[in-house]
Amino acid sequence: MLTPAEFDTFTDAYTAVLRRILTDPEYETSGRGKDGLEVPNISFRLTDPTQRTPWLTARKSNIAFNYAELLWYVSGRADVSMISYYAPRLAKLSTDGTTLTGTAYGPRLFGPGGDDGLSQFDRCLKALRQDPDSKRAAMVIMRPHEPIGVDNPDVACTLALQFMLRGGRLHATGYMRGNDAVIGLLGDTFAFTMIQEIAARRLGVELGTYTHHVGSMHINVLDRDKVTAILAEADSRPAPQFPAPPMPGLSDSDLEVILDWESALRTGGSELTAEAAAELALPDYWQQVLLIFQAYQQIKAGHRVTDDIAAALTPAHRWLLAARWPDRLAGPDLTTQPA
Repeated sequence: MLTPAEFDTFTDAYTAVLRRILTDPEYETSGRGKDGLEVPNISFRLTDPTQRTPWLTARKSNIAFNYAELLWYVSGRADVSMISYYAPRLAKLSTDGTTLTGTAYGPRLFGPGGDDGLSQFDRCLKALRQDPDSKRAAMVIMRPHEPIGVDNPDVACTLALQFMLRGGRLHATGYMRGNDAVIGLLGDTFAFTMIQEIAARRLGVELGTYTHHVGSMHINVLDRDKVTAILAEADSRPAPQFPAPPMPGLSDSDLEVILDWESALRTGGSELTAEAAAELALPDYWQQVLLIFQAYQQIKAGHRVTDDIAAALTPAHRWLLAARWPDRLAGPDLTTQPA
């Protein structure tokens, strides 16, 4: 079989990848002082990229970070201040304490460049509008001049992201030099499928499949117990099933409103009530993201999520927050299927 294995959900793909590496690793590595288990050249395909979240309590996904990273990318940012609020560990990758280099895909994907002044993202959309059968709609992320020695803590893990328009649907492929299967695989798949969905809306086509190719898929030995717990959960009960509402698109005006509120919530300058969120000139889809950021603000401050915010969240988002922070949110029984 020459094409990648197909999965209906990322939960299924994620557990399959973790199981292969944990039970049948091909190599043991110790790159940059981290002992790891590795399987080279792993690939998989998601038939429904909207099912991009692993519904596993043992994984404790940080949905606030996932959405924040997407917005960090599409706004072309590279600052530490925004993204480290949601993932403090990333601050350690910055050599100047202010910006990130390899990890910051935003300027590379969405920043203007070249003689035409377009971003790589917009250039790909233009290419597909001109030639729907084009094979050239690819965005390069890792750069030839990036320092790759052990003294550089921040090198891009992604080589390229490609779009292909086939059968009236937009397919995407991510090419990775390496992925930490526990952490990076989740975030990269989430962000790239979201970018794919934004592109599909702008082209006015249906969402196709997402395929992920990784040169070095690995887990750190220190994460072995966590992987064991994730797989034990997957084997003991079925993952909950939540509907995945289609993204309505992301206009420049929507992005401006979202970023303004994200900044206000992150810096503590504002609070967003459920009633105020409903009155924003945003689709419900993006109102939900702001409600997640408001819940995260309360969690980060050491408080419980207020009842009005919790009630306004979708069951899926409430489930994810409760799985990550069970002491901050009264969620559903995480061992059962949603109603």
